[in-house]
Amino acid sequence: MPREEESSRSRLPIRPLIDEGSIKFHPAHRQRPLEARRFGELACRLIAWREILAMTRLVGQDPSLYGGFGYGNVSGRFGPPSSPRKRRAFLISGTQTSGKSPVSLADFCVVESCDYQGNRVESYGQILPSSESMTHGAIYDLAPHIRFAYHAHSPTIWQHAARLQIPTTDERVACGTTEMASEVRRLYHGSGLPVTQILAMGGHEDGIMVFGRSAEEAGQVLLRYLARAYEAICTAAAGGICAY
Repeated sequence: MPREEESSRSRLPIRPLIDEGSIKFHPAHRQRPLEARRFGELACRLIAWREILAMTRLVGQDPSLYGGFGYGNVSGRFGPPSSPRKRRAFLISGTQTSGKSPVSLADFCVVESCDYQGNRVESYGQILPSSESMTHGAIYDLAPHIRFAYHAHSPTIWQHAARLQIPTTDERVACGTTEMASEVRRLYHGSGLPVTQILAMGGHEDGIMVFGRSAEEAGQVLLRYLARAYEAICTAAAGGICAY
């Protein structure tokens, strides 16, 4: 399937991603297999949506993009909604697994806690957690009803974020950092993010985050805004006639 493209890149600044895939937090990781009986069902749900995002090139790996690093990741919470903030455990795809196919439970790990002040993530599994784990943790800490979060790369959505009224993080803030976690909280309490359920990462080229109560809801948010972005491109063409 061809990569989704757009006709212009004028909405947000283009920045080189020399740190794509680089873990910026201190990982306190324990190496051990994940129990299929406990995590298998959640992993299958995430893998299903990861496959859809891979087919639409919203996650993946391409030698010509982002320094050749893998991009995008998926996660899902488990445990009671009332778990305390910073300790809302979730299953997340492992670091630099975005280009792998097929994937299995061994390509996921559990994040148990996120210490934003100490820039520390506690996790366990056979692989280190995604470099965006701190951002996923910050999203789950926003509200107990949020159970799934996806990080995708979409030039089509990212370049039209302003037109689509998508809340956008400060372009000076790097991905996967404690500052990005703070930006997520700022947008949730000071913009339409609770309604849109999608944000653009202003300083992370093509970076998008979505979240929802279910895996399907998070995926539908992402695909809905991808369709709206294409519609915006189409209606902006001369005479309102689609240029494709």
